[in-house]
Amino acid sequence: MSKIMSYLKPYKISVSCAWVFMLIELVVELMLPLFMAKIIDEGVIQKDMDRIIFWGAVMLGLSFIGFAGGITNSFFSAHASQHFGFDVRAALFKKVQSFSFTNLAQFQTSSLITRLTNDITQVQNTVFMGLRIAMRAPLLVVGGAAMALVVNAKLALFLVIPIPLLVLLLLWMMKKSGSLFRAVQKKLDMVNSVIQENLAGMRLIRAYGRKKHQEKEFLQKNKELRDQTIHVFRFLEMTSPILLFIMNACILAIIWSGHAQLKSAHIQMGEIAALINYGFRITSALSILTFIMMAFSRGKASAERIAEVLDIEVDMLDSPNRLKKPPIKMGKVEFQNACFSYPDSHTQQLTNISFTAMPGETVAVMGATGAGKTSLFMLLPRLYDLTGGRILIDGADIRSYPLEELRNMIGFVPQDPTLFTGTVAENISWGKRDASFEEMIQSAKDAQIHETILQLPYSYDTKIGQKGVNLSGGQKQRLSIARALIRKPLILMLDDSTSALDMRTESKLLNALEKYRCTIFIITQKITAAIAADHILVLDEGRIEAFGTHDELLSNSSIYRKIYKSQFSGEVDQYV
Repeated sequence: MSKIMSYLKPYKISVSCAWVFMLIELVVELMLPLFMAKIIDEGVIQKDMDRIIFWGAVMLGLSFIGFAGGITNSFFSAHASQHFGFDVRAALFKKVQSFSFTNLAQFQTSSLITRLTNDITQVQNTVFMGLRIAMRAPLLVVGGAAMALVVNAKLALFLVIPIPLLVLLLLWMMKKSGSLFRAVQKKLDMVNSVIQENLAGMRLIRAYGRKKHQEKEFLQKNKELRDQTIHVFRFLEMTSPILLFIMNACILAIIWSGHAQLKSAHIQMGEIAALINYGFRITSALSILTFIMMAFSRGKASAERIAEVLDIEVDMLDSPNRLKKPPIKMGKVEFQNACFSYPDSHTQQLTNISFTAMPGETVAVMGATGAGKTSLFMLLPRLYDLTGGRILIDGADIRSYPLEELRNMIGFVPQDPTLFTGTVAENISWGKRDASFEEMIQSAKDAQIHETILQLPYSYDTKIGQKGVNLSGGQKQRLSIARALIRKPLILMLDDSTSALDMRTESKLLNALEKYRCTIFIITQKITAAIAADHILVLDEGRIEAFGTHDELLSNSSIYRKIYKSQFSGEVDQYV
């Protein structure tokens, strides 16, 4: 919680002002019962209208000051809490952006969304409440008890004695409810996860007729969230009746004892009225403390969840020995006994991978599902780090390059193309922030998507739905390729990114890539694409089974021959 609250430091002036005006409002509230007693004793009982008007005017003036203090406090509280929420959300998003794939694997996407939205909102509201009423309520309890002792110490004991016991009860319930609210947020994560999966897979759900099943699953998760939330609120709501019962009993004791003392003239009517007034204010403050306790418990649980993300140590940073002046960029790539296994996995995905791709060459990567092709692609832009061996670009270890510079020289097109909500032009220029419109057109032409774009309703200004839902698989692949080409990469990586293209379009694309003179790696199962490559790398269970040209592999690679025969003789094979 303290780590999250450190984001309030830039707004300490607003926080201080909020507390000052809160204290002004509090002092006014504590003084009003005294003046009410004056009106009763000096005005009503003595039948002196001048004293009633005088003390009434004083109370009216103080009430205006208290009102102004409350309004001003709300202004500074809102200013500090809203800016605090903005800063925490920005810091959290920035931290997530810096995560490696290993870090991301520690959190579900739905959980990160909940933390960036609901959890931050909970903490933001807690800060606002802390500046607006959270300090005011306990101070009102303490101040009310102190003022009651000043008015009549003997009768005030009926109010003062139960207060420590009630405060201990509140603290215990606050501690207990913290873990319960954490469970609520986890249930919310699960609900968000189901919503996210259903929205992303809506087409598949409709195609398989699984609507009823998905609704049932959502209702189950929603019911678990509802039941957990009800359980927490029921537990906390037990506090309010207990507080009201004890404090009302104390007020009744004051009235009964005060009545007896009034007969013996040991107390004035105004003092009894003031004590009862303080009793009601303390009761009200304790009731507010119950609400505050609930908010703080939920805020604390959310703050801990946010801190979990902020405290994660990013495991992929620039090396302290990084190159100050990178070598001349040619695009030579060397794998030297590269080994890799995923975090928390005892299975080696890649073992002793060694080969060299010279600048401007094209390497086709082939192999069965699970052979390690995509894992190999993850290593070059350092989406994961090697567990052994080295990868060199232009003779320098990739770990010696600044991460941003390393990734800027690579054009990466993943197996599942991702497009963002926005226009076609915005999605293409996403690969290069300062790209001109002419560059967009050229990259689109080379990616064989320009003519298709011109047929869209608004050409390059056509809006693309989330993840490109209004485009076909081949169109999404070609737009992703155009996005990679616009940055004129030194190294281009295509992870099965032509699978939805027909042979003619794919051939035109591969021919267009030649003018970029970049080193190209392409994962493919199409022999036609492999034949056009300078080298073919065949992987089998994470090891290199063969590396060479098409003719060489036909002679010395049984796996490659099977793939070749299956595509050119109609045979079905497990490697296709």
